[in-house]
Amino acid sequence: MSSPQSNSPDYSDETLDNKGVSRDFSFLDQTLRPNRFVDYVGQETIKKNLKILLQAAKERAHPPEHILFYGPPGLGKTTLAHLIANEMGCQVKSTSGPAIEKVGDLASVLTNLSPGDVLFIDEIHRLNKMIEEVLYPAMESGVLDIIIGKGPSARTIQLDLPPFTLIAATTRIALLSSPLRSRFSGGTFRLEFYTDKEVEKIVHRSAEILGIPLSQPAAEEIAKRSRATPRTANYLLKRARDFAQVERGELTPKSVAEALSLLEIDELGLSAVDRAILDVIIDKYKGGPVGLSTIAAALSEEMATIEEVNEPYLLKLGLIERTPRGRTATRRAYEHLGFDYPEDSQGRLI
Repeated sequence: MSSPQSNSPDYSDETLDNKGVSRDFSFLDQTLRPNRFVDYVGQETIKKNLKILLQAAKERAHPPEHILFYGPPGLGKTTLAHLIANEMGCQVKSTSGPAIEKVGDLASVLTNLSPGDVLFIDEIHRLNKMIEEVLYPAMESGVLDIIIGKGPSARTIQLDLPPFTLIAATTRIALLSSPLRSRFSGGTFRLEFYTDKEVEKIVHRSAEILGIPLSQPAAEEIAKRSRATPRTANYLLKRARDFAQVERGELTPKSVAEALSLLEIDELGLSAVDRAILDVIIDKYKGGPVGLSTIAAALSEEMATIEEVNEPYLLKLGLIERTPRGRTATRRAYEHLGFDYPEDSQGRLI
């Protein structure tokens, strides 16, 4: 006896694209990454500059000059590097700052490049200074200086490198040395947070690729909780999909809200740690100012995690302010957590 057919959406990890070809979604993040500039939503100013840079390079039949992207994580720095390689019709070789521990590691990467290749280095601020010194002539002159031997018998040999484009990404540009920053002659671009409308477009595109039926209200619900970040938006979409699949339902604003509530993500996109930071400032330290190290100690969190992951979004929403004496909570933070905003001695709101 055959089992009855279900009317619930198909949330399997394999579907058909618009040409009827089966596509495997084992690696969802890679699948959702745009392959063309026309599919890349947001960062309009950067895209305009890159299109001019790439068009000029094509007309000169020369690789584009070196490019540096910086900004908070999840905004599309890696995606832009791959788009540039796709636009130029070349390969992209990817590595990261922590992975290049010795000069030999960098030499191995550079000497294995083909003419016109793109070398993408993520977290370039974590390169050590010795590696940077070797990278300078490679970027400027296309040569690799290698020292063989030690002491009086040491000698330097030069290896000619094929023409290539270095694209680097960092979340902490202040940690890059000035000489290294100055060698990105193609441009240094800061990626900005996305608007809710831009995130909605990204969510709709991702849902279409994954074959997920998604209404406009549900997309808006995901977008407003996504911290203005595409990576987070795609993560929330996938978790909402999981919730709908298990509950045998569809993605509606209600099911999205229920799914994200399980993740302790509220209507502003704040996580439990975000709210805990605000609670420490408001409840324990009377709204601040309070130092970052004190907040980190109170929450048993790393200072770097709070400063790089939580604080940028809290500042963007205007929930906290940085002062010379530390962090303070704003009136909006009090209202969001349900605290009464403090009054001065005359009973006026501060």
